[in-house]
Amino acid sequence: MSNILITPEALAALIAEGAPVRVLDVRWRLDRPDGRPDYLAGHIPGAVYVSLDDELAAHGEPADGRHPLPDAATLQAAVRRWGIDDGDTVVVYDDLKSLSAARAWWVLTDAGLADVRILDGALRAWTAAGLPLDEGDVVPVAGSATLSAGRLAQVSIDEAAELAASGALLDVRVPERYRGDVEPIDPRAGHIPGSINAPTTGNVDEDGRFLGPEALRARFTAAGVDAASPVAVSCGSGVTASHAFVALRLAGFAPTLYPGSWSQWANHPDRPVATGPNPG
Repeated sequence: MSNILITPEALAALIAEGAPVRVLDVRWRLDRPDGRPDYLAGHIPGAVYVSLDDELAAHGEPADGRHPLPDAATLQAAVRRWGIDDGDTVVVYDDLKSLSAARAWWVLTDAGLADVRILDGALRAWTAAGLPLDEGDVVPVAGSATLSAGRLAQVSIDEAAELAASGALLDVRVPERYRGDVEPIDPRAGHIPGSINAPTTGNVDEDGRFLGPEALRARFTAAGVDAASPVAVSCGSGVTASHAFVALRLAGFAPTLYPGSWSQWANHPDRPVATGPNPG
């Protein structure tokens, strides 16, 4: 197991032995962004609910995208509210193939927390292992973690445009949004010219667990990723791009994240748009 992922059994063992571990429930999806009702109905024992929209993202102008990265002070206050101290192991999970948990992993790892893990297989893997759930809310004792952002690589809108021409910019949305057939939320349909479609849902198996490093590497290589050239990831608003970032790291690549992603690009009318199945 990598130092990014953790199995349900390994997490259960950490909890049972009283290790300094904080579990975060990051349930979120585009059609149901508030995961708290599901959290209250059943969560991993001791898990604290985290709102992706309110605590793992900022709220700016449309030209900033739908989920800009949170500022350092706001994030540090949230991390302490979740009960996290320096040196804690932090495990993040959701109920949808780790798509939103990966956003928490990216934000917290970038902020300097030293040991952040994703529960591989998400909540489904925990319950499939016969492990228990608790109901209701968890209000932890405030923590004292100190954050310092900037540990992971990211690109701006201008750098993303350049990288689409000089390296590989992966657009990890579903094919119909990449092609521009549909666009349910952003003001324009299509993709960044030069970007390559590589849906991140293909990075996990039917049980929601990440594919092995060799399988992931083969998948990205087939998509056009070259270890000798830079690679960045984008999606609708920077959430599922974090999932692809994790997959690329597991495969041995050194990716960068375009946090603004399509929601930022589409809100800049001066930026060109490509449609159809090809990069353009």
